[in-house]
Amino acid sequence: MEVRAKLKFARITPRKMRLVGDLAKGLSVGKAQSQLRFCGKRGGKLLSTLLDSAVANAKEKGGVDVDNLYVKQVLVDNGPILKRFIPRAMGRATPVLKKMSHVTIVLDEAR
Repeated sequence: MEVRAKLKFARITPRKMRLVGDLAKGLSVGKAQSQLRFCGKRGGKLLSTLLDSAVANAKEKGGVDVDNLYVKQVLVDNGPILKRFIPRAMGRATPVLKKMSHVTIVLDEAR
């Protein structure tokens, strides 16, 4: 049985989050947790807490063997973009795009 958890409006670009998400895809929950915890990237901590949330959802749902779960999918979508400007030379302004991510993690039982 599939279990999902979502993280919305994470202030990290989707491209950087996908790099970390691909590390955990297809691994058991314990291995994915250690992989994310010791990953040197900022998205690792965000995905680690999201994985904890998904496991808690599985426990709450009941009828799922938590020790038998694995990461089926990690979906990272674009969120809204904050548009800011910084001053540059000769009175010009340059846009700065601060991107956000929506992350969904799907766990399933290994057969």
